[in-house]
Amino acid sequence: MKKLVALLLALTLCLGCTAAFAESKPNVKIGFITLHDENSTYDLNFIKAAREACTALGMVENEDFFIVSGVEESEDCYEKAADLADRGCNIVFADSFGHEDYMIQAAKEFPEVQFCHATGTRAHTEGLDNFHNAFASIYEGRFLGGVAAGLKLNQLIEEGKITADQAKLGYIGAFTYAEVISGYTSFFLGARSVCPTATMEVTFTGSWYDPTKEQEGAIKLIQDNCVVISEHADSMGAPSECENNNIPFVFYNGSAADACPNTYIVASRINWAPYFEYIINCVNNGEAIATDWTGTIDTNSVVLAELNEQAAAPGTAEAIAEVEAKLASGELKVFDTATFTVNGEALTSYMADVDTDPAYTPDTEVIADGYFHESEFRSAPYFDVQIDGITLLDTAI
Repeated sequence: MKKLVALLLALTLCLGCTAAFAESKPNVKIGFITLHDENSTYDLNFIKAAREACTALGMVENEDFFIVSGVEESEDCYEKAADLADRGCNIVFADSFGHEDYMIQAAKEFPEVQFCHATGTRAHTEGLDNFHNAFASIYEGRFLGGVAAGLKLNQLIEEGKITADQAKLGYIGAFTYAEVISGYTSFFLGARSVCPTATMEVTFTGSWYDPTKEQEGAIKLIQDNCVVISEHADSMGAPSECENNNIPFVFYNGSAADACPNTYIVASRINWAPYFEYIINCVNNGEAIATDWTGTIDTNSVVLAELNEQAAAPGTAEAIAEVEAKLASGELKVFDTATFTVNGEALTSYMADVDTDPAYTPDTEVIADGYFHESEFRSAPYFDVQIDGITLLDTAI
């Protein structure tokens, strides 16, 4: 009899836990739209974060949240967004810059649904209560990756493998957008902060995800005597080429330690899980979502993937931790104007295109207190300055 009573009590407690869990689950449905599938490191980063955030809130895939991959930057995006709204989603999120026009179109048609978009620029000027942009201060993560690259340059110099004037970085960018310029400049400034003789060459692919072009970009940079390489692109094309040629590499959006054990140093990425939890909780609680949301190191939105001690220079982990603490406290600013010049001159004023229009008209002063205020007037980057020390190998993209 005692065993039966104990069993009934345990069952009651279990049912009670289940009921409490069900009550705590947000009364929200959310759909995620990604440009590519899990083969793209960029999109994989979003997909992992979506599952992490939703699962942590007790939500079930294909019941409470939906992931739609391979959605082109075309009318296809509008159609997928509208379909998710028709399926009862309270929130629809899209991850690529070119999705923005179509997300705005859907937001106007479905005013009761919240539409959120990564890397976009128009939420603060559209005047729609249900359309929002989000990004993170990933330039700080890029700067940390640059510190690791600069320390690797110093190691190569100390070992006599290169001379100080041969400390040349290479960088593979997707497009000549401000987001990419902000990224490669912050990476370079991080490297220059520890290796003052560093220079950098940048080549572009004209695509966010093209393994062949990214590999070709790496080949071009290696042939041009770049000794440490990084990228703003989404495949393993460049890292694999660097591994084959024993060229140290700083990755983006995830670790490449398994695929490139001899050359992968570290990677920066945006952790989107905090933003996804934020927007789900906002809708669940009837609260407004920020028009422009910028994640930071403090919100755990800017993170580094594992450091590969086999490829990194000695002392890299300690140096990164020290710099990260200074960035988080505000003691260090990535775009401190005392650390770079433009055409040999200090940059004391700059009008950036924040309120984007078709002509990309400069409209906002973004330099104050001795630094360029990136991602403070809107979430998406607007740093598009070409600073000294960086050479663009091609600019037509």
